[in-house]
Amino acid sequence: MIDEMFEVIGQPISVEKVMNKVRRRDCGAITTFIGTVREWTGEKRTMRLEYQAYAPMAVKKMAEIAEEVEEKWPGAETAITHRTGTLEISDIAVVIAVSCPHRKEAYEANAYVMERMKEMVPIWKKEYWEDGTEWVGDQLETKPYPEGKPERRT
Repeated sequence: MIDEMFEVIGQPISVEKVMNKVRRRDCGAITTFIGTVREWTGEKRTMRLEYQAYAPMAVKKMAEIAEEVEEKWPGAETAITHRTGTLEISDIAVVIAVSCPHRKEAYEANAYVMERMKEMVPIWKKEYWEDGTEWVGDQLETKPYPEGKPERRT
């Protein structure tokens, strides 16, 4: 079942396919998060991104996150697909779908999944800007806001 619910793939992601993995008769809500490649990060213009992953470990960590979700929100079902390779502006990089009996729990669980993905799943991205490139992906890496508050860099 792990291979059905969690994937790292090298082609475009079907949002409907990921969502259908968690569709159940006993759940009244399905939330989806669709992460796309944005053109601007602050003052830097992104031209494209390149994602790499240690896929077997990434899938294992995604399954662990789903177990955490089920413990925190009983009855929740989670599916995650992340894309690798070169992605252009507006391409879909990740789709997270969570179903729950009620909508509030589905929203909360979906947000939780994305934060845990950033913390523990071995996926890295290379940002291509107009003036250079940089690999980003240390799951605990942070950079300061001008006000000094931490911001995760993924």
